[in-house]
Amino acid sequence: MARPRHRVPTGLAAALAAAALLVSLTLAVTIGPADLAPADVWRSIGDHLATLLGGGPAEPALGALRDGIVWELRLPRVLTAAAVGAGLSVAGAVMQGLTRNPLADPYLLGLSSGASLGAVAVLVLGVSVLLPVAAFAGALVALVAALALAGAAGAITPGRTVLAGLAVAQLAAAGTSFVIFWSATGDSYREILSWLMGSLAGAGWGAVGIAVGATAVLGTGLALQGRVLDAFAFGDTAAAALGIAVGRTRWLLLTVVALLTGALVAVSGSIGFVGLALPHAVRFVVGVAHRRLLPLAALVGATFLVWADTAARTVFEPRELPVGIVTAFLGAPVFAVLLWRRRAAGADA
Repeated sequence: MARPRHRVPTGLAAALAAAALLVSLTLAVTIGPADLAPADVWRSIGDHLATLLGGGPAEPALGALRDGIVWELRLPRVLTAAAVGAGLSVAGAVMQGLTRNPLADPYLLGLSSGASLGAVAVLVLGVSVLLPVAAFAGALVALVAALALAGAAGAITPGRTVLAGLAVAQLAAAGTSFVIFWSATGDSYREILSWLMGSLAGAGWGAVGIAVGATAVLGTGLALQGRVLDAFAFGDTAAAALGIAVGRTRWLLLTVVALLTGALVAVSGSIGFVGLALPHAVRFVVGVAHRRLLPLAALVGATFLVWADTAARTVFEPRELPVGIVTAFLGAPVFAVLLWRRRAAGADA
């Protein structure tokens, strides 16, 4: 006989997750060699907001150096990490719902490999200023190729989508390896390797604009599709019986996921396990209904990546790890525990 599973009320979980994110954003900015307090962070933010509104002080209250550390270095990076974590978590949950595959993640359609190919191409050419544009273009090309390949054999089904994505990912990965082997020299190897492993180093307000804008617009649009994704969980036939245009809706949601993922990968590189493990972790708290899962996944994913990136830049200071290494170290054991708990829950049923 199955034991009853007690879920945390959605409102309470959302309030706690939002509070944890706000505290995490503040504390993460204070962590580092400079002696900063949480009040200093908000003082800097207040000064700059007042300046934008036309009534700011002539000199920052913290002094030019400490204010620059907060406003120019740490705050943009922390906000980018939060937006990327939120967007990848939502995209991963949507991909798992659309494909009915618990191992699906935002990179399923070869988006990460396509973005990597575009990014590596501009890095070896020495025009890294075009990296976000090239990475985004590569992700879109991978999306078109995967969906075209999946549709070439007939209707786009979850199984065909997964296989097409794997084929495109392998082709793009081979292209990336060839470009690195043939063209990369000297210090470009380190720059390429850092991007391929996922890194938020050097994220500025431009990256904040891309990541926050994409997550706010596209991620919110996906988060509002909870009832549609719940219908897909019962299969295409059941979804069609509920009045959903299955083929068109799947195309649309896959395209939005790809656009969101492409924008995020363009500023952060390929950061693994966030979109795979975080949705599963949230399901254990609030259940499988997507209207509860998606907003909570965004908040938890944002908090997780903020702390993962903080660890990446501070644990081995003055050296810095690519954040993708940290998420893999943390995400792989967490995902293994989640799989073990799922198996144990199935045995009790």
